[in-house]
Order: sequence, then structure tokens, then C-alpha cells
Amino acid sequence: MPSRLVAPISLLALLACATTEAPAPTPDPEVARAAVDSVLTALHQTASEGAWDLYFALYAPDAVFFGTDATERWSLEEFRGYASGSRGWTYEMTERHVFVDDDASTAWFDERLENAAYGETRGTGVLRRTDDGWKIAQYNLTIPIPNPLAAEFAERIRGLDAAPADTSATPE
Repeated sequence: MPSRLVAPISLLALLACATTEAPAPTPDPEVARAAVDSVLTALHQTASEGAWDLYFALYAPDAVFFGTDATERWSLEEFRGYASGSRGWTYEMTERHVFVDDDASTAWFDERLENAAYGETRGTGVLRRTDDGWKIAQYNLTIPIPNPLAAEFAERIRGLDAAPADTSATPE
């Protein structure tokens, strides 16, 4: 290679290296967990107030909500339709565990909740980090059945007719 080309090629190589984006900093998992915790706390607060615009803004557009009945798998729009006829529901969080992946783009959680009508319940779900903050992609509300009662409840559930589910009770 002619020596007169070495300097310009070397300069171009250095410039290319200098303009390469630096790798993104490693996210702090504690900061991510705290942000997810705040979203979940806001979820229960806005539901209790019946503040549906704020409540549904916490969900991703393609979110799914699973209610306590096996037939309750609602898209965000279906769930919004259900909730809009309600004044709200109150679930008090008694315990929560939040986990985030290595790049803090996805989080999952489980929480124990207390409700006046249903007693102890459990919420589990997944959140995604978006340009607009953490959004709930899936929420699953269940009623944990103590092991000594599980066989009895399973038998009672099997004995139910195939009648349509009464969705007026969830999530209260």
C-alpha cells in the first residue's frame, strides 16, 4: 500500500471507532425493581379509586388480564369494558416479590393481596420496559386454595354445569 494512503486510512479507522456508540450502561436492578413496584402500587390505588384512565394507562396495549374464573381471559379492551361499569375494587398488597432480567427490559412478580369479598388472593404477572416506562403485559388474579381444601374444591368445580360464567364478581 502506498505510504500516502496509510495516514488517511488510519484516520478513517480512528474516526469510525470514535463515532461508534458506547455500550449502554448496565441497568441497576434495584432501580428497575423499585419502578415496577411503583407501577403495581399505582395499579391497586387507581383500581380502588375507579380512576380508569390512569389504571389502564399502566398496561401495555396488548396486555391480557386473567380473572379468577377459568373463562376470564380478557384483552385490554375487554377488561376496560368490564371495569368501566364499576366504581372500582380494592386489593391491599400484603407481600410482593419483583424480579427483573439482566437488561432490565422485562420484569415479573408475585404478590399476596387482601380483598374484603375474597379474602386472600394472589396476583402474578409480567411487565415490559417501554419508552413510556414500565407497562403491565399480563396480570393474573387467583384465589389460592389451601391444600386441605383443594380436593373438595376440585370436585365441586368438576360438578358445575357448563353454564356461562358470571363475570360480575371479578375482580371486585
